[in-house]
Amino acid sequence: MIRIAANGARRMRIVATGLLVVMAALYIAARSFEPVHPAIGFVRAFAEAAMVGGLADWFAVTALFRHPLGLPIPHTAIIPRNKDRIGDTLAAFLRDNFLTPAVIARRMARLDVAGAAGRLLAAPAAGDDRLRRGASRLLADSIDALGDERLGGMIKTALTQRIGQLKLAPLLGQSLSAAMKDGRHQPVMDAFIRWAARTLEANSALIHQMVHEKSGSLMRWTGLDETLATKIIEGLDNLLQEAADDPAHSLRVKVEEGLMTLAFDLQHDPDMQARVDRIRDEMIANPAMQRWLDGLWQAAREGLLKAARDPQAVLAGKLGDITRQIGETLRDDPALKHVVNRFARRIAAGTAARYGHGIVTLVSETVRGWDAQTITDRLENAVGRDLQYIRINGTLVGGLVGVALHTVDGLLL
Repeated sequence: MIRIAANGARRMRIVATGLLVVMAALYIAARSFEPVHPAIGFVRAFAEAAMVGGLADWFAVTALFRHPLGLPIPHTAIIPRNKDRIGDTLAAFLRDNFLTPAVIARRMARLDVAGAAGRLLAAPAAGDDRLRRGASRLLADSIDALGDERLGGMIKTALTQRIGQLKLAPLLGQSLSAAMKDGRHQPVMDAFIRWAARTLEANSALIHQMVHEKSGSLMRWTGLDETLATKIIEGLDNLLQEAADDPAHSLRVKVEEGLMTLAFDLQHDPDMQARVDRIRDEMIANPAMQRWLDGLWQAAREGLLKAARDPQAVLAGKLGDITRQIGETLRDDPALKHVVNRFARRIAAGTAARYGHGIVTLVSETVRGWDAQTITDRLENAVGRDLQYIRINGTLVGGLVGVALHTVDGLLL
């Protein structure tokens, strides 16, 4: 943008200077041929006055930024000599007209921030996906800016703290009580009995070996150890089969009594609750749990980044529905709009009060830090194009005045 402005100012400077040169050449030519015809006198008067006007405006424009022709004429190079005062004046102008809390509050009072935000969120313009792209960029940049380790550490610390504060024992006790009350524990008990029966069958040889090793030599000599082991296995198998077939079996009743006692202790016994808390803390401190949390965060981060980098996904689905609902509420609820607009005014006014002095100081110190050539170039690039139009206008207006004066002079003569 600065380069474009500089090129435009340079082109207009060439045009203005070229016009002045043309007027000088026209004056010389008209002065030479003036005796040929009286009308040429008007051309000469126009060119002469145009040169005077153009030179005067050239001097005025040049005197703003530098010494004309390098001569140290008083009251020239005005901007370089007064750059510090310009910086202070600009800073004071910003402070008095833009960055005071009263001005900010007065200007914000005319703005419906909540309504505008609500309309944009509720119904973005057709074909205009700036909101999606902006939200997508903001979310992705925020995740990237926080960094993997920093954000991951924050998330993992928060999860660890929440899990560490969780009272598991009462929750487990209440869940167990509710499950038993609704009979949801029965399939679990059936599965456990079937598992026990399969385990007994798979380990029958081990039971025979244990009974054989524990038996005396007389029992082993008579073969009673094998008979005893077989009876034990058959008795346990019959017990499990009966428990599997009879929902009211005594084994089931004993197990249910034990589960009810466990559920009660989990909810009301401090010692039981303390043991569960210790188990919870040991699980949290276990490296395997930490690795699991790391993996959980990595998967969540990859999903967040993937969604954030897709503008169509950012405001789609549940998030899109929530965003639209918020927008409709902001747009249609007068009470909420009043609260949000008042909050926006307070934020803006508070920011001006807190940081306004720093902003104007920054402006003033920045201008003071520029050298004379820098501020000259920047201001000349910013307004140079219009200043060259002043030179062109001065040349043309001067020429017209010259024609008018020549006409009046002819009439008087």
